[in-house]
Amino acid sequence: MSPDGSGGEPQVLMVDDEKEVADAYALRLRDVGTVAVAYSGAEALEYVEAADEPTPDIVLLDRHMPGLSGDEVLTNIREQPLRTRVVMVTAIDPELDILDLPFDDYLCKPVDRADVHTVVEQQCEILAYQLLGEYFEAASKREVLRAELQPDETARHDRLADVEGTVTQLRDRIERLLPRSEADDVLEGFAAVAREGQ
Repeated sequence: MSPDGSGGEPQVLMVDDEKEVADAYALRLRDVGTVAVAYSGAEALEYVEAADEPTPDIVLLDRHMPGLSGDEVLTNIREQPLRTRVVMVTAIDPELDILDLPFDDYLCKPVDRADVHTVVEQQCEILAYQLLGEYFEAASKREVLRAELQPDETARHDRLADVEGTVTQLRDRIERLLPRSEADDVLEGFAAVAREGQ
């Protein structure tokens, strides 16, 4: 597994047992986000489950791999409490069995650079807007409590501290998924609403 880049960008995990193919796709995505590469299904799950690795925002997943297939990796990812978008990138032509697979998009190889970029950007935007719902819910609770409680009361509330941590984590992730100006507009619009009584 090899990471490439910094933590302020979308986190992409490319999974393919053909090293040359995986590395080629990772190279194409260098300017879209931080890319890690796994050369097997087992290695992909190790990465996803590792506490010291960032949660991938997007997983690009080959279906036909020895050992753990892409379908098995997908099922395992969906059984975990991860907010991750999964795109199958594979030479297997789709059949009716894909109706039962919980992926978010499906690309048939070979895929050109522009299409890979577009799909990753689309999936980042979709994930960001899903996370915005969670962010707005947590941030509105935080703002109401800040407005209604005295400062010494807020300092004693562990649950409020947990909400603060959630708000910060969600904001950071949204900011790395959306273009900076778009993230700023949405988040500033939320902050501009007065939630305490007049």
